[in-house]
Amino acid sequence: MEHLDIYDEYMNKIGQKPRDIVHQNGLWHKTVHCWMYDDNGNIYFQIRADSGKLYTTASGHVLAGETVRDAFQREIHEEIGLSMDASDAIPLEIVFWRQDKPAKNWHDRAFAHIYANKLPTEFTDFHFQPEEVTGLVRINAKACLDLLMDKKPSVRATKITADKTIDLDITKNDFLVAPNETPVIKYGFVLQSIIQQNLHI
Repeated sequence: MEHLDIYDEYMNKIGQKPRDIVHQNGLWHKTVHCWMYDDNGNIYFQIRADSGKLYTTASGHVLAGETVRDAFQREIHEEIGLSMDASDAIPLEIVFWRQDKPAKNWHDRAFAHIYANKLPTEFTDFHFQPEEVTGLVRINAKACLDLLMDKKPSVRATKITADKTIDLDITKNDFLVAPNETPVIKYGFVLQSIIQQNLHI
């Protein structure tokens, strides 16, 4: 069973608990959201296996005893098959995330650490974790932001799966968001960061 470090609301570590207990009791913990981009100004969204929607390149809990960079490196390898050194991953922001599903006795209180790293130019050999991810969608970051800001009805993107690569049109409805979110609120800052903030694209 996975154990997570737990924290008070000021991000002071106060112990460890099993993951199920953390979510039953709404205890604060850390997650990592891993974003990959490339030299051509593209960002990579994963295709979620459970919904078919677009989400962060990889993401997950920071396990007990891990650093955020350790978790970034592990999640990228587990979900898309990329072995990499995450020491150059760029921290973008920390989101204080709260979500409750009382019917399922599930309460999420997470410090979501948002990090970005450049995809190695030569890397094309993705291996997807089938229970989590069915593939990736590569989208120009500027065009994606225009889409989410309603400047375009759709954008052209490239879908990468285990057996093929195809071009397709993406709309705002293709992005995974929580009931209290919009795509531009959830993904806009990351897109702006990759376009504007010293990520050398």
